[in-house]
Parts: sequence; structure tokens; C-alpha cells
Amino acid sequence: MDRMEVRMKGTDAENALNKMFVGKMKTYISCIHVEYESSRIEDFWDIQLNVSGNRNLDDSFRDYVQVETMDGENKYFAEGHGLQDARKGVIFESFPQVLHLQLKRFEYDINRDAMMKVNDRYEFPEVFDATPYLSEGADRSEPYLYQLHGVLVHSGDLTAGHYYAFLKPAIDGHFYKFDDDKVIRATLKEALEENFGGDYANGVNGAGVRNPYTRTLSTKRSMSAYMLVYIRKSREKDILVDVTEDDTPTHLARQLDEERAALEKRRKEREEQHLYLHIHVVTDDNFKAYQGFDLTSWDTDSNAPSSPQMYRVLKNSTVGDFTRTVAESLQVPPEHARLWAMVNRQNKTIRPDQPLPDLNMTITEAYSRFSTRDKPFRLWVETATTIKEGQALWPNVNPSPAIAAPVLIFLKYFNPDDQTLKGVGHVYMRKTSKVAEMIPAIQQLMGWSPSRDPVSMSSPPSSGLPSPPYSTPSAGMCLYEEIKHSMIEPMKAKATLQQAEIQDGDIVCFQRALSETEASAIASTGRYTDAREFYDYLMNRIMVRFSPKLGPEHEGSVFDLALSRKMSYDQFSAKVGEYLKVDPTHLRFSTVLASTGKPKAPIRRGQASTLAQMLMPALGTYANANQRPDQLFYEVLEMSISELETKRNMRVTWLPEGVMKEEPMDVLAPKNGLVQDLISLIQRKVNLPEQDVSKLRIFETHQCRIGKELDPKTIIASIPDYAVLYAELVPEEERVASDEDRAMYAFHFDKEPAKAHGVPFKFVIKPRELFKDTRERLSKRTGIKGKQFDKLKFAITQRSAYSRPTYLNDEDELYALASRVDDQLGLDHVNRTRLFPGKGDSIFIR
Repeated sequence: MDRMEVRMKGTDAENALNKMFVGKMKTYISCIHVEYESSRIEDFWDIQLNVSGNRNLDDSFRDYVQVETMDGENKYFAEGHGLQDARKGVIFESFPQVLHLQLKRFEYDINRDAMMKVNDRYEFPEVFDATPYLSEGADRSEPYLYQLHGVLVHSGDLTAGHYYAFLKPAIDGHFYKFDDDKVIRATLKEALEENFGGDYANGVNGAGVRNPYTRTLSTKRSMSAYMLVYIRKSREKDILVDVTEDDTPTHLARQLDEERAALEKRRKEREEQHLYLHIHVVTDDNFKAYQGFDLTSWDTDSNAPSSPQMYRVLKNSTVGDFTRTVAESLQVPPEHARLWAMVNRQNKTIRPDQPLPDLNMTITEAYSRFSTRDKPFRLWVETATTIKEGQALWPNVNPSPAIAAPVLIFLKYFNPDDQTLKGVGHVYMRKTSKVAEMIPAIQQLMGWSPSRDPVSMSSPPSSGLPSPPYSTPSAGMCLYEEIKHSMIEPMKAKATLQQAEIQDGDIVCFQRALSETEASAIASTGRYTDAREFYDYLMNRIMVRFSPKLGPEHEGSVFDLALSRKMSYDQFSAKVGEYLKVDPTHLRFSTVLASTGKPKAPIRRGQASTLAQMLMPALGTYANANQRPDQLFYEVLEMSISELETKRNMRVTWLPEGVMKEEPMDVLAPKNGLVQDLISLIQRKVNLPEQDVSKLRIFETHQCRIGKELDPKTIIASIPDYAVLYAELVPEEERVASDEDRAMYAFHFDKEPAKAHGVPFKFVIKPRELFKDTRERLSKRTGIKGKQFDKLKFAITQRSAYSRPTYLNDEDELYALASRVDDQLGLDHVNRTRLFPGKGDSIFIR
């Protein structure tokens, strides 16, 4: 509403919302015996009415404007008249043109200690007269009769349910039920009586009716009105005006037309779906833009350069017709394009198998002959490279004898400098050709001169993989066959293609052989020197999102990195350090809680595990529970991880002003250090003067009670991980206490000592001091003052959580009463940090 009001300023619609939806009510306190009244007039947008204890709408309004008498101990202090008997209440000065009434169907049940839905019967009229609830001075020149035009209904209970509405859009029209995307006409009974709530009229043997959302049986209706919308009868014509075409914004009309056209298109496609077939076509450009296994990925974004083009083709059209369509998209003559059928091999690869022989066969025939049933029809389009007199010269793939048939081989190039592995094209080789004879064809395809890359195959740099038998050890080229995702095999130089079992559609990867110096330089930066290693990286590649642990405003931006599942902590830390331009030894990572997106425990650097094991621990382990498998938090530390491992993170809460102000802090203390070292670190964190260091103390608490004060010579390693630590300056009254004075521990509790809360503290008690004077010192010690302190009750309890408190009066002497060693001072007051059940009166529509 606020945003709409801002946008309406300076237009003809300025203040339209206020005139339509805002009324005024007066809250008053009026003295009975003297002429004095205190009042305040406020705007309201809706009125919240009690359902519980009321039978109908008029009962709720009478309850709302009910007058409370303030007398006896509750008299009102009237300025200039002192304490007076008075009447306190609310009355309406005006009602808006459109009246929204929110029915409080949800309220707190003290017996169940939970929010519950009120399903009692509650009636509301079709016409409502609001006149009786106006003040005497209200303007009654126009009748306050309201016609019901909207009923918002909630079906279900507090934990599960559904909202829908009954609306009457015209003055003399009908009600319509709006339920998600369904709009149906409704009767007056369906809009009113069936939403009154209460018991079902025709229950069978009291068995009740099953609630569709909670799946429980109940004799009361689960559907009941939650909000009512009334329109003032005298203003209905002004509110419910006819909407003409000129009233509709042009952009909305255009959007609706586009949606209708898209809907009609989808409908037509569904009706004609049986007439069409979807065909995926891979081009050389897709192959050259793709980095991965096979010729392309069939699951990538359709807008990616490597993604195959999908065509919707009539089944009764011919292969020749489709070839012309594909050639037109490639901007080549149809006779220069040839389609190859792609097949699913047993090793789970998808490769071109043979060209479609007959251009006159229908698409349906081609699909049944060259594709697998229930699999997509996939094709590779070959564009001619040899053209004579405008005609493409295609290699004969079915010669006689068969041994002379050329083999279609796809080539990929691994560039260790750029760390890329992409397709470069294809070549035809005879089956009788030797593997080494592919080198000149590769050089010609890449535009390399033989002097740069000799026609010989050499051993790749050492990669921990078995070395293949190559023909010569001199510098040259390394060739591998991409058999399947997990099988990249080196090729023997002297073997023929037939002996190597190379067939149409096979993929050969090549790379330039590296010298030992080049290989060492590339490996030192964490890059891969061998194509097989890079294939392994691609197979184990995952995208990991890195987010700063303290938020982008503290450390840096959120970014994604492609990493290998097999990487160690140091390896992926080096990649992150390279991206952030920071020392990787100063980076620490934490896993992410899937339910909240918050950090879990930091990952230990020393653990011998891979990135995959860190992100996805073994099933059934505690670390696996509710953890994101694709995200890590990072933080840039002031020290290296190895130095950090000698430290212990201590969570300490600093108390600068009594117990009311808490400042939690994390302190990295040496594991083998003393509490005195921790004190020095805290002193630097809170900027304490050197002379105050001796006054600083740390105490350990358990269940909101002081366990013990830590001696400066205590070893930090002896402090348990679960201990809650507080640090404070020793109060002056404790430092100057006399020999007669003694100290006792104090804590906060809520009605029962077992329900301890807040920050405990140490307090000096003095002999022969009345408790009314002790209270003043307690106020100063705790920092609690004024009305908040006056609400506190004080008691002596024992250390046992189940001891019975002995409450103190102003005339008691705490020093004399607290004589036992385990006596403690308890401050009894409400724990305001306790989670109360949420209010249910707000509207949350799903």
C-alpha cells in the first residue's frame, strides 16, 4: 500500500487509497466525576475482531467497543484532578467506504500452550449496519449500511490448510469462488452459511468428517471465514464501476494477447504432436565449441554454442526435404550437406554410424531404420570439403572390397597451455593406414608445418600412467583414442587403423609432446600436462560455489569454480587462492548446512580425503547429514592454516556494562598456552588500557550458572569445549571489599531455579546491610534500572537446580540469611529470550 501511495502522488488518484480503505477510531479515557477526558484519534485499515466467546458480528463489535471501568486500585490519574474513577474504551469516528474485518480465528490456548484455530460457529450478515458503533459526534448524514462483497476462507488448522475466497464483483451480481486457478459461480449459502464454522449439520453417529489437509476426523467444520469485505451501500456505484477497454493499460493488453497466442500455439502443437518428430542435429561448429566427451552434450542449455539444434519435422516429409532445411540454416547448398545417423553404442557413447542413403525416404522410415525405438532421433550433418564443378565429392563409405573403405575419424586437440580440449574437425583414413599416417592430416587440418611438429609420435610427459610404446623418443605428437568416458587409450604408431579397431565415428585426441622443462612449468601451476589427466578431470569435474563466510561485504564476492572431485585440500585451495589472488595457505573452508545455508564446521586441512569426500561424506555418517554437495564457505585468515592448527578458537562473551550488554567474540589462543595469554588477547580485542589487564577475569558457566573462575595459570587445553566463557573487569566494590565482606554467585531464573537464563555474575554482600540497600547495589552491579529492575524478585537458592527459593524482603539481611556454602542469589524475572508461540492473527496467504 505504501508503494502504491508513493506512486499515486501528484496524480488524479492521490489519496484514493485513504478515501477508500481508511477509517478513524478514538481511544479514550473519560473521568466519571469530573470533566476530564484523554483521547487519541487514529487511522485504521482493518478491524481485528474476536471470534471466541462471540456468536456473530454484532457481538464482536460490542465486545470491541466495550467500556472498561477504572476504579479502586486501578483508578486513572487525571492531570489537575488526581486519581479518578474513569471509563476506558474505543469508539469509531468513521468507517471507510470499503470495510475490512479480520476475524481472529487463531488464538493462544493456555491449556495446550500452543496456538490453536477457533472453529466455533460465528455468523455474519449479508448487510451490516455499523451505525451503533459510532461516537455521538460522528457524521451520520449518510447511512453506514454495508453490503458483503468478499469472504476470505481458511480451511484446515494452524499447521496445514488452504485459503480461498468468495467475491461478488457486481452490485446485483452473484458470488464467485476463487480457488487457485479455478473460478466458479457460488450460491449465497456457499458464501455465507457454509463458512460460519461450527458443527456439521448432518453428522453420522457423531463420527465427524475427515479434514482433507490434516487427515484427521472432526465434528466441527474446518472451513471458516477469516476476513470479511463490506462495501458501503451508498458508495457501491463509485467503487464497483465497470471496467472498459480504455481502462486496461496497453502493456497488460499486449501481455494478455501474447499469452493467449502462446497458449493457442501450445494447444495446436499438442493436437498435431503425432504428426511431427523432433530431430537433434549436430554440426561441426557444435563439435568445435564443445569441451567434454563425445561430439557434444545432449543435456546442455539450448543456447550454448555446443548444443545441437532441435528441429520439429513432419513425419511424412522426406530426408531430402529435411536436408534442405538443415543446409539452409547452415547457409550452404543442399547438395553440400549429408546427414549421418548417430547410434547409441554399447559403451554408452553416441557416435555417427552411417550416412542416410536415400533422400526420398520419409522421416518415419529413416527413424525406424536408423534409430533406436524410444530414443531421440539424432543426426550429424557433414558439409563437403571437396567440391568439383559445384558438386560435392563424398568419400565412398561402401566400396568393394570393404577393406578399401575409408574410416570417418573425429579429431580433438588438447592444448596444455590453455587447458582446453575441443574438436577441430574430421578426417577420412583408409583402414589399412597406420596410426602414424594421421599426423600429416592433423598438421594440415591445424595449419602446422612439418618442421614445427615432426611426423613422429613421442612419449607424453610422465603422468603416473603407464607409458605406451611409441616409435621414437624425439619431440612430436601424442595420440589417444577416446573409447568411452573412463577409457582413454594411447595409440600405437605402427599399428593399422584396422588393427586398432577404429571405425566410423571414433574420436582421436592429439596433443603436442612436451619437454620435461615445459611439463614441469605447467604442472607447477596446478595445470594438466597430459590429455589423459585432463579427461580424468572432465569426468570428475564439478562446479563448486564459494561464498565468503562473513558475507560479501566483509571478504569478497561469491564465485563458481570448476574443480575435480579428486583434488586434495591443497589443490583446490590453490585454485581458490589463484582466483582471489591471496596466499592459499591462508584460506580456510567450511561446508554448508543445506536447510539454512549457514556454515557447518571448518574442514580440517590435514585429513587425507578428496574434494568429493569433503562435499559428500559417506552415507550414514554424521557429517553427511543435511550438507550441500556443491557449495563451500571460505575465509581469508591472518595466519596460515598450519599456524592456525596450533591455535584454539575460544568463544568468549565480553561484559562491558554489568550483565545487560553482551559482546561475543572469537579469540584464537595457543592450545598449549595459559588463561593469562587469553586475557592478553581479549585486552587487545576490546582495547583495554594496560593498567586494567590485572583487573580482567574470565569465568566459566554451565546452564547459566557460574561454574568457576579461571585462574590465569590454567592451561587452555583443559577448558572443555562445551564451556561458556564470560570476561569482565572486576567491579570496584569487589576490589575494595573489606575482610568482613564476602562474595556469592548470582543468576537469573524464571519462576523456578531450574529455568535459569541470562548472564550470571559475582556479587559482594555486606554484613548488617538491609536488603533494600542491597537492591541499590544490585541495580548498579547488573546495569538493570527503573521499572525493569522493580519487576525483579530476589531469592536465596542452593546450587541444586531443584532447590526451593526463599524470597527476600526489604528488611531482610542477605549476609545473615545466605550462610551456607552453596547458597546463591537468584533474580526471578521473565526470560524474554524464550521463544513464545507466534501470533496467528496476521494474514499469510499461500
